[in-house]
Amino acid sequence: CAGSTGRATPDYRSILSISDEAARAQALNEHLSTRSYVQGYSLSQADVDAFRQLSTPPADPQLFHVARWFRHIEALLGSPCGKGQPCRLQASKGRRVQPQWSPPAGTQPCRLHLYNSLTRNKEVFIPQDGKKVTWYCCGPTVYDASHMGHARSYISFDILRRVLKDYFKFDVFYCMNITDIDDKIIKRARQNHLFEQYLEKRPEAAQLLEDVQAALKPFSVKLNETTDPDKKQMLERIQHEVQLATEPLEKAVQSRLTGEEVNSCMEVLLEEAKDLLSDWLDSTLGSDVTDNSIFSKLPKFWEGEFHRDMEALNVLPPDVLTRVSEYVPEIVNFVQKIVDNGYGYVSNGSVYFDTAKFASSEKHSYGKLVPEAVGDQKALQEGEGDLSISADRLSEKRSPNDFALWKASKPGEPSWPCPWGKGRPGWHIECSAMAGTLLGASMDIHGGGFDLRFPHHDNELAQSEAYFENDCWVRYFLHTGHLTIAGCKMSKSLKNFITIKDALKKHSARQLRLAFLMHSWKDTLDYSSNTMESALQYEKFLNEFFLNVKDILRAPVDITGQFEKWGEEEAELNKNFYDKKTAIHEALCDNVDTRTVMEEMRALVSQCNLYMAARKAVRKRPNRALLENIALYLTHMLKIFGAVEEETSLGFPVGGSGTGLNLESTVMPYLQVLSEFREGVRKIAREQKVPEVLQLSDALRDDILPELGVRFEDHEGLPTVVKLVDRNTLLKEREEKRQVEEEKRKKKEEAARRKQEQEAAKLAKMKIPPSEMFLSETDKYSKFDENGLPTHDAEGKELSKGQAKKVKKLFEAQEKLYKEYLQMPQNGSFQ
Repeated sequence: CAGSTGRATPDYRSILSISDEAARAQALNEHLSTRSYVQGYSLSQADVDAFRQLSTPPADPQLFHVARWFRHIEALLGSPCGKGQPCRLQASKGRRVQPQWSPPAGTQPCRLHLYNSLTRNKEVFIPQDGKKVTWYCCGPTVYDASHMGHARSYISFDILRRVLKDYFKFDVFYCMNITDIDDKIIKRARQNHLFEQYLEKRPEAAQLLEDVQAALKPFSVKLNETTDPDKKQMLERIQHEVQLATEPLEKAVQSRLTGEEVNSCMEVLLEEAKDLLSDWLDSTLGSDVTDNSIFSKLPKFWEGEFHRDMEALNVLPPDVLTRVSEYVPEIVNFVQKIVDNGYGYVSNGSVYFDTAKFASSEKHSYGKLVPEAVGDQKALQEGEGDLSISADRLSEKRSPNDFALWKASKPGEPSWPCPWGKGRPGWHIECSAMAGTLLGASMDIHGGGFDLRFPHHDNELAQSEAYFENDCWVRYFLHTGHLTIAGCKMSKSLKNFITIKDALKKHSARQLRLAFLMHSWKDTLDYSSNTMESALQYEKFLNEFFLNVKDILRAPVDITGQFEKWGEEEAELNKNFYDKKTAIHEALCDNVDTRTVMEEMRALVSQCNLYMAARKAVRKRPNRALLENIALYLTHMLKIFGAVEEETSLGFPVGGSGTGLNLESTVMPYLQVLSEFREGVRKIAREQKVPEVLQLSDALRDDILPELGVRFEDHEGLPTVVKLVDRNTLLKEREEKRQVEEEKRKKKEEAARRKQEQEAAKLAKMKIPPSEMFLSETDKYSKFDENGLPTHDAEGKELSKGQAKKVKKLFEAQEKLYKEYLQMPQNGSFQ
């Protein structure tokens, strides 16, 4: 309430009820005359309600109390409060109050979208549990060396995983499986085991030849039945090479050559016929292989090789790894529940998934990913495996579209106990059981290669949703694109089968990753010389930028000199920097579009290079703080993508794994001293005109330092730029430079030779007197006048006026040349 002098608080009700404004003002003035006006006291709502009834302060000077309070309230509030609104302002000795503040409208934040194979569209990515993301990735079937097709999937998923985790800050739980029970593994393990046993018996040459001929018979039948052109080509190549290797051994046996020569021929034949003999041995003796340990040795070896390949590629290990062999009890329970739920049936010791029953259910749908492929028997049989598509196995199914959840083991196959008899898991069920055990009834992301969509992933979805009785086992299905080799499908028959180890012999893990980053993760990637050359050039382009920025940052300045005034160039570059960051963020939100990101990063570096070149042209130093911020941002993005493997502060690490930062910080001070000393020596050598010292200085730059991974770049009027670069890169650059110089030298010599020949030919022509120039051309002319000019052609006909005019013109030109020749000092009157 307002302050008072101790009198009773007045009642405003009677005053407010007066309808006439002048009378109300008079009554209010009398009322106020009984109160003290004390500055700093609060205003009551009653005061405000009373004065809001007045439109203006009264003009009558006798009503000064009302006028004074009206203006006081108006100054405090700006205008009287609305009816029913409490007054929250305090009297403040007549000072103005702060105006009302409104937050900026802002812009709508960009949201991550991912291409979801379940919808074939880019969908907003919304995890089920806050920032936590559960992710299952189909791992390899480990029976052979990992190849570039594997690299395509696992590098791509590694990039996606890093972006979600390190850029978008999701808490990613990444689970991957290893398939170590599979038809391919069983067959390959048996074949390896039987071939090793065959070698241990040390067959005689005659026996080997007999066995090879026996193996060629079923092989020829298989070749004739094969319709796939690539597979047929591979089988034909094997047959041809075996036949070629057989002939020398047959001749050696017939000629009764020495044991050493025969053994040499046998080794060649065994190498060429290994696959053929292994297949023949397996078909005849495979059912006798019963020890489960034989079937675990092969996948254990190749799993180790796979992990080493992934480590070499800088692919992050999964948070949890599951092996089929370790989850057999969980798989058995999973299959049993599917049967209990009415979607599986037992047949002759095997268990099959009832696709018709599942598809007819109102709450389920079969073939979510590739509905158009449902019923494709070729794809379904490939999914069942080579050992599971015999006529008796196919007859066990209620429908050809049904697939095996559990397979009754045949002789020569590993087996585990279960309610339906000894058997082994089907291919599709393993992922469902392992992922379901760890990730529950619904995961956020499931990933795999494009070729796994049907039947593998569609069958995974069906059996998992049959188990959990839901329709949402996977929320987002991500599939990486195919990999081709120079435009062709990778195939051993085409001899373009490239293992990861072979690829790493030609290019570094970073270069391979850059090639992947420069393409969309969901599209086909062509692994070719052009693709890798683009990646190498991109790496070199970025590395040169980082090296230039490092050189600028090494220039000594005092602490205040680190902060320089910005001009228009800096403001423009900084604007471009933030524009590019926005574009990069939008590209990452758009299905992690790394291709666009790499293009934006390239454009940003190009702008920086133009800025540095412009500053260099006017002999001014670039702004170090601005360039450092840009370089640190680019390094940060490359770390997120996994293209920078170490915790280096700026740019690519130097000197190999684990040594980059220490090497640079250790050796660079010494190189700077050497550079400054060299500059001083060169200056004295130029002043004193000592070319030998300048030659030694150039030799240090061009021949000695590159061997140590050091590049000195001399710039007229500016300090030498010192860069640590990979030794092999520098040696390659030096060799290329020498080749260019050699090419220039050869071109220069060739030009000089041609010029010399032209001058010699011209001189020879000048020596001919004009009277003799046509006499030798008897094939054209038959008669000449006294000056040697032709008058008749070779057939005796007189030359036409036009012909005569032409030869006369040539005669006069030669006459001029001959006179020039005679006037030369060594040929004419000056001799």
